[in-house]
Amino acid sequence: MSEGRSIPVKNYVIANLKLYLSRQASSGWRYILEQSLYFVFGWIPTIIGIGLRGIFYGLILKMDGTAAIENQVRLRFANFIRLGNGVYLDQNTYLHACPKGIQLGDRTIVMHGAVLHVYNFRGLPHAGITIGEDCLIGEYSVIRGQGGGTMGNRVYTSPFTQIIAVNHVFDDPQKPFIEQGITAEGIVIEDDVWLGAGAVITDGVRVGKGAVVAAGAVVTKDVPPHTVVGGVPAKIIKEINGAADSQPNRTIYHL
Repeated sequence: MSEGRSIPVKNYVIANLKLYLSRQASSGWRYILEQSLYFVFGWIPTIIGIGLRGIFYGLILKMDGTAAIENQVRLRFANFIRLGNGVYLDQNTYLHACPKGIQLGDRTIVMHGAVLHVYNFRGLPHAGITIGEDCLIGEYSVIRGQGGGTMGNRVYTSPFTQIIAVNHVFDDPQKPFIEQGITAEGIVIEDDVWLGAGAVITDGVRVGKGAVVAAGAVVTKDVPPHTVVGGVPAKIIKEINGAADSQPNRTIYHL
């Protein structure tokens, strides 16, 4: 009896191992290569580690110049990740590029604990995350790219923002929502947008150039360019039109 039971148990273990590997790298040898480099170089702190990773991580991902990668950064499907010149990945960031890729433009910064996750196991043709130049992804922000997430240049997200280009369907009360499928329309954030702390951008939304999303807002509809939106759901609070500011005596700092 024990011998008869060992076969399905063995098959179960093998199936789960294959499933795990399929979600970690594009092939078995890529998994071995990537994990070996993380094991050898991924933990090394200070500028020494940054220098070593800048050299050896070029074997597993694409770098258009020099990128600074701190220790304890997690990368999955690294061959689908492209880092522009001057990109900085802070400690404990997580980039999962399966399989349509993550692209970060020149001088973009991804801060501590941020997650960029494509996670395209449904074979969606437009999945992926593309972020432009001089952007800042704030601490513990989450970007999900199943439907495709595109950010322009000079987009700043504050801590704990969420850009979620996927949504579950739950129209049928007779079915569990996990059996009803998803939408994955995608999210577009144009140039020069600032997202406040804790803001949520939902699937299918376009945020226009120069817009500001207030802290804690939940954006469910398109945001016109050069407007400030806030609330749940977000609504237009004001237009940014160059009018004199109501706080003329405030101190402003520049780089």
